[in-house]
Amino acid sequence: MTQRPDDPNHDPEDNTPERPASPDATGSDRQGDKGADIVDLDAARSGRNAHQPDADRSKGEPKPVSESADGPVLEGEIVRVDQPGRDRPDWRASLERKASSRQPLVPLWLCSRAEAIETLRWASLHYAHVAGYQILRTPLYAGRLMVRTPRGLVRLVSGMVRWTFDLEGEPVRLAAVQKADYEGYLKLSRQRDSRVRLRVLVTGAALITLLILATMVADQPTQIQWTALAVALAALGVLGKPADRPLINRAVIASEVEKLTSDIVVRSLSVLGIAGITQALSKNPKDAIRFVAPITRDGPGWRADIDLPYGVTVADVMDKRDRLASALRRPLGCIWPEGDSSIHEGRLILWVGDKDLSKTIVRSPLKQASSHDVFKGVPFGNDPRGRLVTVPLIQHNVLIGSQPGQGKTSSIRELAAGVVLDPTVEAWFHELKGTGDLDPYEKVCHRYVSGIEDEAIAYAADSLILLRKEVMRRSAALKALPADVCPDKRVTRQIADKRSLGLHPLVCIIDECQNLFAHAEHGDKAGDDAEFIIKLGRALGVVLILATQRPDRDSLPTGISANVSIRYCLRVAGQLENDMILGTSAYKNGIRATGFVPEKDAGTGYLVGATPMPKVVKAAYLNTPETQLIADRAYALRKAAGTLTGHALGETPEHVTPAFDLLADILAVVPPSETKVWNEVIVDRLAELRPEVYGTWASLEGGAKTAQLTTALKPYGVRSMQVWGTPEGGGKGANRIGIARDDIVTAVTHRDKGKAS
Repeated sequence: MTQRPDDPNHDPEDNTPERPASPDATGSDRQGDKGADIVDLDAARSGRNAHQPDADRSKGEPKPVSESADGPVLEGEIVRVDQPGRDRPDWRASLERKASSRQPLVPLWLCSRAEAIETLRWASLHYAHVAGYQILRTPLYAGRLMVRTPRGLVRLVSGMVRWTFDLEGEPVRLAAVQKADYEGYLKLSRQRDSRVRLRVLVTGAALITLLILATMVADQPTQIQWTALAVALAALGVLGKPADRPLINRAVIASEVEKLTSDIVVRSLSVLGIAGITQALSKNPKDAIRFVAPITRDGPGWRADIDLPYGVTVADVMDKRDRLASALRRPLGCIWPEGDSSIHEGRLILWVGDKDLSKTIVRSPLKQASSHDVFKGVPFGNDPRGRLVTVPLIQHNVLIGSQPGQGKTSSIRELAAGVVLDPTVEAWFHELKGTGDLDPYEKVCHRYVSGIEDEAIAYAADSLILLRKEVMRRSAALKALPADVCPDKRVTRQIADKRSLGLHPLVCIIDECQNLFAHAEHGDKAGDDAEFIIKLGRALGVVLILATQRPDRDSLPTGISANVSIRYCLRVAGQLENDMILGTSAYKNGIRATGFVPEKDAGTGYLVGATPMPKVVKAAYLNTPETQLIADRAYALRKAAGTLTGHALGETPEHVTPAFDLLADILAVVPPSETKVWNEVIVDRLAELRPEVYGTWASLEGGAKTAQLTTALKPYGVRSMQVWGTPEGGGKGANRIGIARDDIVTAVTHRDKGKAS
């Protein structure tokens, strides 16, 4: 609205020029009427909108800016971002998306030499079995043919008579007579007569030919006569075969498993109770679940590649695996859904096997191997489709966890077999359960212990201390190598073969590692050493394999579980244990080892880190005699190569953990009159008492000396505190970190009670 100069509300300072008035809504022209220039802006704007051509508005051209007394009023066009119409996607981007799902030119089983050999071996054994089965039953088949020969002869003669005299058309001719269709009967009779004349000639010629052939065979040697008779009898026997009794038995009974179809899959997914699937099917039953590829045979089972409805993830389906098995009417061990996150989180790969995985025994390829190269990985087991899965060891560390009795030790045995069959690998094996599961490998180990006693725990702790020193030595040795010998600064096969460099692979196995890491005296230090080795030893040829049946924060330090690159989790009790082994959020993402059935699924677990995607794997099984045979071959290999060292040669093991009692030593240097003492004072006194043990502690400077004693006392439950005191040589008093003597006495009392019980 514009204001007149004589308007009482007119601002004299407002110098905005007046705009000529435009026609109002009634169409009257007010340009000549200077006494009335009030304009309805809404009407004016709507008028301009009405006058603007649709073509201009469709192009999204901006409208002119109108101004008012209060300032400019911006006007424009509302443009839809998602304009309706046919999309024109970029052809190159479309091809790139399609390229990500290209079918391989060569079948996948031919891309791997090991898998190709295994497939060809299986096929050869299968057809050899079929051939042998049928050859052994040849006399049975011959007897059946002889018994069926008379019936075949009767069928042959009767069939020839019926065909020659057109007896099969007789019911039609009789029907024409019954209907009094005499003209039709005459046509059928004339047709029969013409047929019979021709067929009599054909049958007569055939009989004459057979008579001539019989006469010719009668003049041939006896062998030909018998052969001709056998062929004739076989032909008559085949002709006399009953419809419900085949001549040849099946060497392999065909599977009665129902073929997997799209209708069955959709039906099964619809009953899982997943809200996203249910809603999508109710709105669009045809396209809610999309099959991106035809359902095909994949190994001993069926494979379906599916795009789930929007918002539904593979984890939602994996969480309902038991209900999915019920819907598919198959055992739980046959249903193995998995995802392909490289495409998107809703891509489901549903594999339905013919046979329950729990009833399959995986035989180790290492049972017959004369040697093995650990740089190529260790054959570990099979996935549900029967494909071999290899675990890479070099530049990796392995963590295995499960409840007791779920196949953890068998998994360790298989990895250990691949380690000992490589004569260049130095083996340090520790079995802290005391049952001797790894005893067959003792003869080839540089360090070996089996037991649950404190001595065995201390031995394993010594191994980690020595291994930490070895990692530091190797780091310096690898750094000193020329760039042309070691361009990537990591141990390779060529470097490992040069024994003089001391950079050969070193594999340390600790079974039941919770007994070490939860130990009151050695646990904290062992945990620190193991974490150090895992972080730095990867590129130096040092491999740590840990196995535990109690994955919690006390028995498996988080620094270890967070840095291990390969994880294998068999059946565990709950989400916490599952994520401690497989990594944070594994349970949330549907990787749940809690779904395995106790004992029935022993040896089956989730393998993470060894393959691009988490995979269900059943580990190969080695019993004690088979393990002993592998150890014997490994011993012969190492003896021939001259790589038997340490324990294998009967050498005395190196003890790093000093044989002393820290608590007793502290009580010896702190008299009862001193209730509280600084840590640094105690360390100096301990160094005077046992220089060979505590001398390195006293050589530390500043707070490191105090922290050393604090760390050493932590496993005993003794905590440091602020203690007021003065230096022993005199000086100004101060508050420093120290301990109370009564806390040491209490710790000794609790420890002694624990040993007595």
